[in-house]
Amino acid sequence: MVEKHLLPIGTTIQEIRKDRKMTLGVLSEKSGVSKAMLSQIESDKVNPTIATVWKIATGLGVDINELTRVISVTKRNFTLTKKDEISILNCDQEGVHIRTLTPVTMIDDLEMYLITFEPESELKSLPHFHGTEEFLTLLEGELLVKAGESNTVMNKGDFLAYHSDIDHSITNTGASKAVLHMVVRYKKLTDR
Repeated sequence: MVEKHLLPIGTTIQEIRKDRKMTLGVLSEKSGVSKAMLSQIESDKVNPTIATVWKIATGLGVDINELTRVISVTKRNFTLTKKDEISILNCDQEGVHIRTLTPVTMIDDLEMYLITFEPESELKSLPHFHGTEEFLTLLEGELLVKAGESNTVMNKGDFLAYHSDIDHSITNTGASKAVLHMVVRYKKLTDR
C-alpha cells in the first residue's frame, strides 16, 4: 500500500540549498531570513510562515511550489495473528485438520495453512484459479503429493512447489501423523 506524504519543508529547503552548494549564510543574505531561523526551519524545529517560505524560495531561485514536495511512502506491514485468533477449518476429509494462518486482509493474494494429517488421511482438492501455486514444507512425517500426472513423496524438511490449477491431493502414507506448512499463491486478478 502506497501513501502520499508531504515532505517536511525544512528537509526540502536543505536539499535544494546543498544542491546549489549554498551555505546558510549565503541563503540568509539572498533571502533576508536570518541564519538562525533558516537553521531551525531546516531541522524542522519551527514551521515557517508563507511569507518566510516565499523569501526562502526567492533566495534559492525556485518556485515556491518546489518547497512543498509530496513523496510516496510504502506502508510497511507488521501484523501478528495470535494463536487464539487463528481459524481452524472443519474439513470434510476425516483425519485432516487445517489451521488458517493468514489474516483476512491477505486472502486475495496469499493463504497460509498449518495442516495436520492423521495416518492414512488424505486431502483432495479440485483445481484452483488458473495460475494458482502451492508451496509445501513438510515439518513432520511423510506425505505423497499428486498434482495432475505428477507425484512425489515428501519427507520431513522437504519443500515442494507446484501449480494447483489442476486436480491435486496430499496423502499421509506414513504410520504417524504428518504436519505440513502450506502457502497458496493466487495469480493477480489482472493476470487471470
